Amino acid sequence: MPKGPRDPKEIFPEVISDSKEVFGEDLVSIILYGSAAEGHYRPGKSDINFLIVLSDTGIDQLDRAFPKMGKWRKRKIATPLFLTEDYIQSSVDVYPIEYLNFQHHYILVYGKDLLKDLVIDPRMLRLQCEREIKGKLLLLRRTFLETEGKPQALMQVIAYSLTAFMAIFEGLLALQGHEVLLDRRERIRKVCQVFGLDQTLFETLMDVREEEVKLKGAEIRELFKGYLRQVRELARKVDAMEV
Repeated sequence: MPKGPRDPKEIFPEVISDSKEVFGEDLVSIILYGSAAEGHYRPGKSDINFLIVLSDTGIDQLDRAFPKMGKWRKRKIATPLFLTEDYIQSSVDVYPIEYLNFQHHYILVYGKDLLKDLVIDPRMLRLQCEREIKGKLLLLRRTFLETEGKPQALMQVIAYSLTAFMAIFEGLLALQGHEVLLDRRERIRKVCQVFGLDQTLFETLMDVREEEVKLKGAEIRELFKGYLRQVRELARKVDAMEV
């Protein structure tokens, strides 16, 4: 029975062959992104993420890929992001964090390299960073109440939310002119240094996310309340940033 590969590169020929079979001349590019491109891939646990770029004609016929969806899922391939060249060029200003993350962590599998020369507008990047941080602060507060302080639920929220913050932190460091940090803990430490956040708290959050520590009821609630305070402080500082 098919299963996820030990190395994502093992699956490249299969994905290229399948995509060519399905889309033919409408296939423009296949790009690997996400944990598999960042060096955080965990066989059997991590999904494999692809951007598949099609022509305008191809994007209108996505149903041609129906026969491959089940096969790809069995190989731990997440449903690809299907884009066109025009969509990429016209949405960089709307999703600068996402495109910056793509640009820093991708592998060109097939076709044209559409990410290399993308230009990210720092004003749009700062605006999205502020919007994402403030939005996540509201979501964290709501989720905190919904969990009713249950430790297991709070640990799940921490794990999920920290993953989302990794891309935002990368955007913030780029705005400050810092190099790309592939190691997530190093990225967190640098953000804490640059923005004056509580590094010890964020390192404990990472320990919880990576299941290196388990906290009891009162401990995890206090940690989460500290998390909320730090995100609120970060939102204030990003709001005041000049680009």
